[in-house]
Amino acid sequence: MERLVGKTAIVTGANSGMGMATVKALSDEGATVIMLCRSEKRGLEAYNKLMENKNRKLDLMLCDLGDYDSIRSFAKQVKEKYTKLDILVNNAGFISLDRQETKEGLERQFGINHVGHFLLTSELIDLMSEGSRIVIVASGAHKAGKIHFDDINLTKRYNVVKAYSQSKLANVLFTRELARRLSDRGITVNCCHPGAVATNMGVSRETGFGKTITGILRPFFQTPEEGARTAVFLAMDESVKSTTGEYFYKCKIAKSSKRSKDVKLAEDLFSFTEKLLENR
Repeated sequence: MERLVGKTAIVTGANSGMGMATVKALSDEGATVIMLCRSEKRGLEAYNKLMENKNRKLDLMLCDLGDYDSIRSFAKQVKEKYTKLDILVNNAGFISLDRQETKEGLERQFGINHVGHFLLTSELIDLMSEGSRIVIVASGAHKAGKIHFDDINLTKRYNVVKAYSQSKLANVLFTRELARRLSDRGITVNCCHPGAVATNMGVSRETGFGKTITGILRPFFQTPEEGARTAVFLAMDESVKSTTGEYFYKCKIAKSSKRSKDVKLAEDLFSFTEKLLENR
């Protein structure tokens, strides 16, 4: 049974891994899925592969989540072409051993994983209405995270775990606060931990660094389809149509860190992020 006929969805990071698996699952249920991809080449490769099933309704659109102008341009294109958005899956994730910056000078993991998706969601929210769902792919790594307001770009003591866990804690806090702010509109917001998944995230596209270790560990990881299962569940299952502001793992509400439940911290991060985006 195609449960999503007539519905429009956006999946970020749609050209590989869990993003591509999510596009496949939602489109096979009848949804029109907008594939948000940064690379035209990789986006087209994924699009062509998925469109081997001619029944799928897919729309490839390019966007760099590390560039505010690109995000706003993408949102404008979506609004010109579509009148509503039923599902937004903020799936794209970035991780890097070395410290990198976005176009606007943000530490890249925080800039893409949190701020980029924050801006994207804010730009698209007007297309959403009662019954729409926002799904944020977070991570169990949030449990090690802290929001470093005094050095959000980690210029002093950068390390990959510190940066990634900060960005993933931000994902959970954003989920909680956005759910609270949208509660009167009937738009649900939930996040999930996908588990350990064998994807290309963390593999350098320039040098290939990380491929060997990923290949060695692959048998112990979930497939992208298995990793995407909870996000897909949150995007379409009737049992969670009224559930909002929760953290899920394996399609069930799961325990998150004490810090991720701090209401004031969630409010502070939301305001802090809004300030980062002011006049930019």
